Amino acid sequence: MRTTRIAVSAAVLGALALPLASIPAASAATSVSSCQAKPLPYTVHAKAVTIRSKASSKSTALGVLYRSHRFTVQKNSGNWRYITDTTTGVKGWVSGTYVYRDVAMCLD
Repeated sequence: MRTTRIAVSAAVLGALALPLASIPAASAATSVSSCQAKPLPYTVHAKAVTIRSKASSKSTALGVLYRSHRFTVQKNSGNWRYITDTTTGVKGWVSGTYVYRDVAMCLD
């Protein structure tokens, strides 16, 4: 009984490994290198996020970053992002919990 299980397991694993072994290395490398995904811009994933003077929820509030505002991220510190709100010109820290990049996928 045990030898039958081992034989069946080996046959299944061999059948799964066969298609992977038949892929040429050049075609696998080509598909990875042909995908040139550019990083997406940061977006606000809440109605509004408070812009703070320091990377702390207890620091002074400088403004509010709304979902419709455009902004750029200059640097990161832990889970905080130093941003410039290009809509209002306010610079400060926002929590990375609410501000992050969307994910892009390449399907070649």
